[in-house]
Amino acid sequence: MSALMVNRYVDFNTLKELIGATDGNLASHLKVLEKEDYIRVRKEFVGRKPNTKYYITKLGELEFKKHINALEQLINKQK
Repeated sequence: MSALMVNRYVDFNTLKELIGATDGNLASHLKVLEKEDYIRVRKEFVGRKPNTKYYITKLGELEFKKHINALEQLINKQK
């Protein structure tokens, strides 16, 4: 989600490299995020190769910010 917060979109292979996940593991996480309407998926072809791009939704941005705020509060309580 953090990669999607700072980029207009991120393709599957880039996400896989950033996270270090397997294809199957990443795909299952992305399915859950899509089901919850946190991300939007766009599939297209570049030449003859399939290319899947992921975009964060407004709801995804809102929920990610809530998550970061909750983590910051937790860290600040530990100080």
